[in-house]
Formats: sequence, structure tokens, C-alpha cells
Amino acid sequence: MKQLLLLVFSLSLCAQPKRIVSTAPSITETLFALGLGDRVVGVTNYCHYPAATAKITKIGTYMQPNLEVILALKPDLLITQKTAIHSKSRFEPYHLNVLEVTQNSVAEIQTAISMIGDATGAREPARTLNASITKELATVRRTASTKPPVSVVFIVGRTPNALEGMVAVGSHNYLTEVMEVAGGRNIFNDAKPSYAKISAEEILARSPQVILDMGDMSDPTGVTEEHKREVVQLWSRYPNVAAVRDKRVHAIASDIFVVPGPRVIELARAFAHLLHPELFP
Repeated sequence: MKQLLLLVFSLSLCAQPKRIVSTAPSITETLFALGLGDRVVGVTNYCHYPAATAKITKIGTYMQPNLEVILALKPDLLITQKTAIHSKSRFEPYHLNVLEVTQNSVAEIQTAISMIGDATGAREPARTLNASITKELATVRRTASTKPPVSVVFIVGRTPNALEGMVAVGSHNYLTEVMEVAGGRNIFNDAKPSYAKISAEEILARSPQVILDMGDMSDPTGVTEEHKREVVQLWSRYPNVAAVRDKRVHAIASDIFVVPGPRVIELARAFAHLLHPELFP
């Protein structure tokens, strides 16, 4: 019996993928959080965390992966995100072993962690990580709930140097969910799209208590403090908006705000600090 168990264990180790390609920053972060960084042979151009990703072969972007590079890496597992416009079907002609995950909510982030853990032989680290996420988010929620919710808008896209062409976080979005955990109320939670096109007039009418602006900083690496000040200054033309009046406009330049992965705990704490600094210094 003991020999049989050793044989099964040995076979399971052999079956574990040893050359993994990630097609999204959130997937890369999950792999490293599960202790699988040494098996990752390909990541996207936008995978910046952790620092070790800088030395890993780049396979293009999620929207435009370089299939020639991916195939040259000879992965035994490729992990990709499913979205409304992309699925694993684009890799099917190449007979790759593909795992597809979705990460549009906290529950889906945790399911993706479990799926990646199952596919890589890292089930126990995945369980531990998910337990930590559940516990820490509950702690943030409990502390934030001692104060009334703060109304907030999170701008994730707009015309550079202008309050035009704005896109804000809407409903059915993990960012709205985590904002609520952190004691916030998304003023565009009634918008049907996950990311909604909005106007400055709508923000003026709804007058949020906090404005988070990441609009023209889609690549947060290299954003200067001067640029952040310029972003805040843009909003000074609307002094009647509560956030502007109370100097609670924040220029956001960190990828934790746009990567739905295991750093969701850090995201919740960052939101909580911006919304309730008296509770989360």
C-alpha cells in the first residue's frame, strides 16, 4: 500500500506542468503567489509584479499575444482569461494545453486561484491564499462598516489632459465590490456596463465625496508626482463637487487597482485608506 501511494505521488509530480505561460498580469501574480514562479517561462509586456517578471520572456499583450514566441517556449500549460471578447478558442489550432479563468469578482478571483492550484499541483497553497483573502477582506469590511459609506467615482479612462471621453467603474465589477468592502459607494453602481462612459456633467450632478482618477495612467510605471498633481488640478474647474471642494481628488498610479489577482487584499486596504483615512492611516 505504501509503495502504491509513493507511485501515485510520483506520477502526480511528473504530471505537473513545468513550463507555464501566463497571458495576463493577474494570472502571473497568482502563479507567483502560489510559489510557482520558477515554472513561469512567459508573461505579458504588462506583467510588472513581482520584480522577477522582468527577467521572463515577454509574449506580447493579452489583446495581441505573439503566438510565435509562445510556441517557441514549448509550454505544457498556458493560462488565459476569458472575457466578453476573448476566449481560449484562439489557441485551439495550436493544440496547447490551455486553462481558462475568469476574474470579474472576488469570488471568481478565488475560484481562479483554486483552478490554477489544481492544474499545477499547488492545491494547498491555493487554499491557504484563499483563506487569507477571505479573512483579510472581512477584517477591512468590519472596520470600514463603523463609518457611513463614502460616495466615490473611479475614473479608469479619459482623454489625456482633459475631463473628456471619461470611462468610470460601473456595476458588476470587482472594483465596485472591493470599494464597498472598503466602505465606499460607487456613484455609478447603477450603470449596466462594468465600465461606463460618463460625462463631467454627470459627476457634477452626483457630486461624489471622493474622486479616484487613473484615467490617463493605464501604464502606472514611470508616472511622476508632477503628473499626479496635474491630474488633480484638472478637477479644480468643478469646485462645487464635494471631492474637489474638500480636496479629496486622488490621482491613482498603481497596478493593484487594475489587476484582479491575489493582491485584492492590498487593493481593499488602499481603497480603505483613500475613503476612510481616519480608520486606515
